[in-house]
Amino acid sequence: MGFFNTILEKLGLKKGKSAEASATPAPAAPVEKKAAVAPTATAKPHAPVMDKGEKDEPMAAAPKAISEVDVVSQLEKLAAGKELNWKVSIVDLLKLLDIDSSREARTELAKELNCPADMMSDSARMNTWLHKEVLRKVAANGGNIPKDLLD
Repeated sequence: MGFFNTILEKLGLKKGKSAEASATPAPAAPVEKKAAVAPTATAKPHAPVMDKGEKDEPMAAAPKAISEVDVVSQLEKLAAGKELNWKVSIVDLLKLLDIDSSREARTELAKELNCPADMMSDSARMNTWLHKEVLRKVAANGGNIPKDLLD
């Protein structure tokens, strides 16, 4: 299981599916178009009748909406009475979720989320990037992260 999946599970955003699969709706299967057929005397009265120029276009299935989880509320409740600033610190965010926040764990998470190589050698830059990226990905997976935390 990936490190990021653990974060999603702790926030109630993932239950047994891969994060990407739940975030991206599956493409619709191709549907054959039916040729327009002129009605005959034996056609059933309820069969659709099309004009010459009319095409039988199948309706695409609407993608499933991801239910939004109130991540902010959850994190605020967990942070009550603690001196952890999860809104700016990846270390505090991980501590709040009771997840390993060590340098090694954060490096593993950064690799999993494809942190740019030039940031991997600078702990402060990596942490800043990682915090923003985790919040972006949480939002992409149905978490209600305020826009000001994503910029």
